[in-house]
Amino acid sequence: MQTVLIALAAYLLGSISFAVVVSRIMGLPDPHSYGSKNPGATNVLRTGNKLAAALTLIGDTGKGALAVVLAAMYTGADPAIGYDAPIAGAMALLGHLYPVFHGFQGGKGVATAAGVLLALNPWLGLGVLATFAIIIAFFRMVSLASMIAAVFAVFWAWSLFGFAPITPVVGAIALLVIWRHRDNIVRIARGIEPRLGEKKT
Repeated sequence: MQTVLIALAAYLLGSISFAVVVSRIMGLPDPHSYGSKNPGATNVLRTGNKLAAALTLIGDTGKGALAVVLAAMYTGADPAIGYDAPIAGAMALLGHLYPVFHGFQGGKGVATAAGVLLALNPWLGLGVLATFAIIIAFFRMVSLASMIAAVFAVFWAWSLFGFAPITPVVGAIALLVIWRHRDNIVRIARGIEPRLGEKKT
């Protein structure tokens, strides 16, 4: 029952869309109504309001990390060894992707996943962020970098923790992130995925 309650609480926390909340507070349009229609920091940045985008990024990353930290504090288990904290992180991500408070229309989960991984283990999170940065430097595609980083997250988790509970949960997180980028996969295959600095076609 404890795990179920932690998972539910984490899902509700993840369901808070900071792109929507910040936009409402700052008098900006609903992020579902313009650009990629994705409620995330990148889309909010299309309004030209850098502060709103930064606050969205911080909020989405923070809620993923907070779900893990609160679960670890409540259970007293190391996030990288126990199973409640990793499950809480995965459920927070699920809430971000399919938020009950916003008609189940969520973002792609990259920032929230990063917060989860950093909270689970700093070395795991930093390894994933380094992978993301390398792919961005070479290809200048956020979507491609996000998906490759997601795949490498499983590699880093297995390298650090073997078959501990954290590893299959990170695998589930990676699959969720890749699934949410399925439209990007099509555009990459067609050669029309925009790179950093280019407008989306």
